[in-house]
Amino acid sequence: MSMVDAVRAEMVQAMKNKDKDRKDALSAMLTVLKNAEIDKREPLTEEESFAVLKKEMKQLRETCDTCPPDRTDIREATEKRIAVFKEFVPADMGEAEIKAVIEKVLAELGIETPTAKEKGLIMKNLMPLVKGKADGKLVNEVLQGMMQ
Repeated sequence: MSMVDAVRAEMVQAMKNKDKDRKDALSAMLTVLKNAEIDKREPLTEEESFAVLKKEMKQLRETCDTCPPDRTDIREATEKRIAVFKEFVPADMGEAEIKAVIEKVLAELGIETPTAKEKGLIMKNLMPLVKGKADGKLVNEVLQGMMQ
């Protein structure tokens, strides 16, 4: 079952349950996914769907962060929408998982103690393995912490 079909099924269930907030969030999610499919001109893969939804979640978080403090209605609606999105998107990798992947890449490259000179080479091999699964900023911080 594709992500679009799963979201559509959940939206129908939310309508049956008369859960307007959830239905609205799922409707927005469906719109984002369908627009991405239209742009690509073919169905999205699972990884592409996750990437699209993570991008949308990031925009929702920015909306929540930049929202004036007195606009609690916008903040609450955005947080509810983010909660629904989280149900469909796998959680990002933690520091320990990222460190394990970095160590694997270092072993493949034959590097025992990484240095700043080798950072580009390491990141080139590392990022395809964690793309869409981990925040790039956190990956960079973990790698930086392992360097000498």
